[in-house]
Amino acid sequence: MLSVSALPLAVVAATLAYLVGSVSAAIVTCRLMGLDDPRCAGSGNPGATNVLRVGGKKAAAITLLGDGLKGFLPVLVAGLLGAPPSIVALVALAAFIGHLYPVFFDFRGGKGVATALGALLGLDGTAGLLAVLIWLAVALAFKRSSLAALVTFALVPVLLLMENETLGAAGFAMIAVGLFTTHRGNVQRLLAGTEPTIGKR
Repeated sequence: MLSVSALPLAVVAATLAYLVGSVSAAIVTCRLMGLDDPRCAGSGNPGATNVLRVGGKKAAAITLLGDGLKGFLPVLVAGLLGAPPSIVALVALAAFIGHLYPVFFDFRGGKGVATALGALLGLDGTAGLLAVLIWLAVALAFKRSSLAALVTFALVPVLLLMENETLGAAGFAMIAVGLFTTHRGNVQRLLAGTEPTIGKR
């Protein structure tokens, strides 16, 4: 829990993390590479999976790295500066929300998977690496990025509890709810058997 004395620090940290999260790597990458705006092409989602569809592997890799870093760096810096676990968890959540609702891009953001994964790696490297392995296993088995993300982040709070990251687990439980909300269309298509495979244009 946050103490009253920690509230100003929490507000500043969360605001900065939100602003970092609001920088859309997909939109910036596509503009710099002369590609179509990912919000107006493919699935309309400004994220790495859609950039892969509309711009190819190089653009997608840059987007993935950028979106991951904007989750990773704020959490890592907060931890290195000695912020208490409650504020570190808040920073992770704020960066994620910034990706979903970016102030710099009319609050039209992506679905948050790469940013959430970056934040997880910044919080706990062991849990983050396990999450990467789970994502890869599900993605390779079923060829569905959305399914891999949903399965992975449903398990992330459990992974963090195993690492005794109680407040982090609570924060990532909220992030998981957010991911299921942003992926509700994907869930419907998965159930209907119409969800496109990874890389399909």
